Amino acid sequence: MSSLSRELVFLILQFLDEEKFKETVHKLEQESGFFFNMKHFEDQVQAGEWDEVERYLGGFTKVEDNRYSMKIFFEIRKQKYLEALDRQERAKAVEILVKDLKVFASFNEELFKEITQLLTLDNFRQNEQLSKYGDTKSARNIMLIELKKLIEANPLFRDKLAFPSFKSSRLRTLINQSLNWQHQLCKNPRPNPDIKTLFMDHSCTPNANGSRPPPTNNPLVGPIPKASAFPPIGSHGPFQPVVSPSPGAIAGWMSSPNPSMPHPAVAAAPPGLVQPSSAAAFLKHPRTPTGVTGMDYQSADSEHLMKRIRTGPAEEVSFSGVMHSSNAYSQDDLPKSVVRTLSQGSNVMSMDFHPQQQNILLVGTNVGDVSLWELGSRERLVHKPFKVWDIQTASMPLQTALVNDATISVNRCVWGPDGLMLGVAFSKHIVQIYTYNPTGELRQHLEIDAHVGGVNDIAFAHPNKQLCIVTCGDDKVIKVWDAVAGRRQYTFEGHEAPVYSVCPHYKENIQFIFSTAIDGKIKAWLYDCLGSRVDYDAPGLWCTMMAYSADGTRLFSCGTGKDGESHLVEWNESEGAIKRTYSGFRKRSSEVVQFDTTRNRFLAAGDEFQIKFWDMDNTNVLTAVDADGGLPASPRLRFNKEGSLLAVTTTDSGIKILANNDGVRLIRMLESRAMEKNRGTSDPINTKPLIVNALGPIGNVSNAVAPTLERADRIQPAASISSLGNMENSRLVDVKPRIPDDLDKIKSWKILDIADPSQMKALRLPDSTTAGKVVRLMYTNNGLALLALASNAVHKLWKWPRNDRNNPSGKATAYVVPQLWQPPNGILMANDVNDNKPAEESTACIALSKNDSYVMSASGGKVSLFNMMTFKVMTTFVSPPPAATFLAFHPQDNNIIAIGMEDSTILIYNVRVDEVKTKLKGHQNRITGLAFSQTLNILVSSGADAQLCVWSIDGWEKKKTRFIQAPTGWQSPLVGETKVQFHNDHTHLLVAHESQIAVYDSKLDCLRSWSPKDALAAPISCAIYSCDGLLVYATFCDGAVGVFDADSLRLRCRIAPSAYIPSFSLSSNPSYPLVVAAHPSEPNQIAVGMTDGSVHVVEPSDAELKWGGTPSQDNGPSNSSNPSASGQASELPSR
Repeated sequence: MSSLSRELVFLILQFLDEEKFKETVHKLEQESGFFFNMKHFEDQVQAGEWDEVERYLGGFTKVEDNRYSMKIFFEIRKQKYLEALDRQERAKAVEILVKDLKVFASFNEELFKEITQLLTLDNFRQNEQLSKYGDTKSARNIMLIELKKLIEANPLFRDKLAFPSFKSSRLRTLINQSLNWQHQLCKNPRPNPDIKTLFMDHSCTPNANGSRPPPTNNPLVGPIPKASAFPPIGSHGPFQPVVSPSPGAIAGWMSSPNPSMPHPAVAAAPPGLVQPSSAAAFLKHPRTPTGVTGMDYQSADSEHLMKRIRTGPAEEVSFSGVMHSSNAYSQDDLPKSVVRTLSQGSNVMSMDFHPQQQNILLVGTNVGDVSLWELGSRERLVHKPFKVWDIQTASMPLQTALVNDATISVNRCVWGPDGLMLGVAFSKHIVQIYTYNPTGELRQHLEIDAHVGGVNDIAFAHPNKQLCIVTCGDDKVIKVWDAVAGRRQYTFEGHEAPVYSVCPHYKENIQFIFSTAIDGKIKAWLYDCLGSRVDYDAPGLWCTMMAYSADGTRLFSCGTGKDGESHLVEWNESEGAIKRTYSGFRKRSSEVVQFDTTRNRFLAAGDEFQIKFWDMDNTNVLTAVDADGGLPASPRLRFNKEGSLLAVTTTDSGIKILANNDGVRLIRMLESRAMEKNRGTSDPINTKPLIVNALGPIGNVSNAVAPTLERADRIQPAASISSLGNMENSRLVDVKPRIPDDLDKIKSWKILDIADPSQMKALRLPDSTTAGKVVRLMYTNNGLALLALASNAVHKLWKWPRNDRNNPSGKATAYVVPQLWQPPNGILMANDVNDNKPAEESTACIALSKNDSYVMSASGGKVSLFNMMTFKVMTTFVSPPPAATFLAFHPQDNNIIAIGMEDSTILIYNVRVDEVKTKLKGHQNRITGLAFSQTLNILVSSGADAQLCVWSIDGWEKKKTRFIQAPTGWQSPLVGETKVQFHNDHTHLLVAHESQIAVYDSKLDCLRSWSPKDALAAPISCAIYSCDGLLVYATFCDGAVGVFDADSLRLRCRIAPSAYIPSFSLSSNPSYPLVVAAHPSEPNQIAVGMTDGSVHVVEPSDAELKWGGTPSQDNGPSNSSNPSASGQASELPSR
């Protein structure tokens, strides 16, 4: 259905509502699936009209669509079942159990058994979980709260919960305009035409005397039947225009500027900021946030896309117990246990966790010191006392201020979004910018004499895709600086009091800055020097800080007035008004209360010698903790990016680290690895401290490759929290490798050869389906399943059972046999095939959505989009010829897909609008690999022509090409399938060809390469990074597997085919791996897909734990690592 047809449905819905055709309105809502009327849904639930409730829901979703939908239907049917039991209608309850609830038994058999046992009770309230069940009305209301949250979270309802905003009687207005136009075209227009029908075009009949009256431009509003009978829109309730506050932004505030504003209002801005299609448009069409994992396929502009094709956020919804849960989170998600106490030595003024290395804490103090702490070892990695780097170039006001009073404090310290830079704002004039290198060293980068007086806040922003520094100060000014050269780019003047804080943000393509001053004024600025766009009063009218939720959709502020009253509020950006005020603060506070947000769900603030937590959707305090005492009246605090750790200041010039269960596990892992490193260190002179990346294990760095640090006797621990890396779509965590520059000093590893099954653990996955070569293989992102695509175009999915004794996590493992899973209907997930070319002869490709709900795949025919829960084809697109040969998702927009084609071109395809945006040409043979780098803002492609091409993501122009070089003994030029995959740092590139594996840098210069030789002499069939980026796994055409060190490409371990294929030596036609997949969180586990159609999961034995022996000190270095660019919302000022 076209977008105009969709809008016509909304016009008809408005017309029907205004005419009070209530049943017809809701029937059209249901059949079109364009607008979910929450008010109608609530009324039906409260009335217990369960059949109508499910019928109405059925227009928008089905039970099996996704976990949110499944939970919605489960809650409704469970309530219907409980009500039947409450009325003692046993027969009805049994009918509901068998017909309605039985479908959920396959997903949670224990829960279904528990529900069934309620039939044996005289009163189901005897069940402990249902003991608080009240009457029917209250139970329905409780359920409604849960249902509304599930519906709002369900991606299938996205953009369907708010009716478009347009004027009343819009359909009649359009008809009037049409009739006026028809009247203008009349040969004999009458002054007062009589409109008697709309079934035919209007035409005035000639006058009796044949004369032609003068034309008229009067609108034809009078003769329309019942024109006066139409009430204004909204009078009937459900169709009142609504703009959801969640996607709100500065544009909403700009649309109704304060009349008393002393600065240019929005009308004075450039046309792009005045027209609804630009600055205000994104208020109605919010950008999908970075963190939210999910793809959006629904578009009314594409008649190929079904109305339910939409993936959602990565959070999974699981069945609760029999009782209703209030929300999807629990207090266990909050960090409340004290796991570390750090002694800083002076009062802590500001803290910030590294955006990637979540065990690294940046601290600034009241004496100007800047420190870096590593939480696993409790060691202070860096300590920088304050000093002016170049006093000779300092301004006279700064020199005078330092002479009059040498004391200086850190007002704010914050990491840059990529973790490679940090900024410090001081209480006198200056900001200092450091760069942070992979070994943990801080290097002086910029010193800026930024403001007259104190610099009260500092933040990083990306206006015009350029990293900038935003500062504010006592001089009532906000300034924006180039982060590379330190040049001032913008100055924003308009505050009448010292500026207390800044909060840069963006919505769609609109970049802006919120600022607050100590007179309580909130202003907003665009990067155009045209003055502030809003002028509002903050609660308390004094010191206020602002922050967005992590997904950028909700805006909060927290502040304290001069009277000591503290205020924590959520803003409705579309109106510039306070949406919600949180309660629970003490009456008088002597300091400004500090706050932070986490997990898009919780707020935390320091008050009354405690940390108080709120659910964002509840104004009452959720809980409070005192961190075992020792906190000041208003402690400063800061969450890490994942919300698993919380840093809190103490009265004794220290810091306490609080953790939830995930945080406790992380700290324990860091601690144990630190102990192992210390026990294994024989010569501390030859080791350098490692800055631990919480995303992967790290080895020691030798003098040959590590720069000198402040302390040389420190061995840092490492953590291992990682995500899936796959050659097919490069879903890797961010870890940057260190490529050693001096390989002459590195001695070879002790190579382990594994030839016997007893030396490792291998499992052949059960498979009763028709055999076909496994041509594509990948783990799901959660690590719980394996997905294979065979040469016959059929997908296979293995899921591992969760077992408290053998496999409590339910993750893939070689120690537990999985199930070859299919939906209850037995349907196969099979690709479309080309009738003119067998699937076995076609190139297959596959890509999985980030939340594991959808898979995009092709086997020579159209590209198919499958629902992973039902195996159903949701849509198909890009018909051959030519056929698709490789698929990759755009890193910033999941609606954009790069599709490598058989004819050597690359299509940049927008799924939302079903349109090819551009076609890239540069290869001479089919495309065999695609890899995006968000850090470098490029796409790298590889083809069967053994050529690498680099394309700019911005304009899709070709930046560079290079053919891979033939090793000794191979005929040049090379041809054949070439694969590419970016390392976790998105800077270094792994290239795999049958002749070699190689690591390239961002300039396509080959840094390292390895060619088949000795015990691994067969051609290479596939290669991939481990999930932590420290290993490279390569499979060979003789069945062997090689495990290489990712830095040096030195062979660590050879796995002979006899080790994982017991009958290998007896086979006359032995199979070998065509593809290899790396587990998303177990760096030593891989899966291989074979030419005989089998899939094997391989991992070290319990005795080894990892591949190959650990080198001794004189065997050379292991890897160091560094985080890559990844955004994190800036902390608000802590002073």
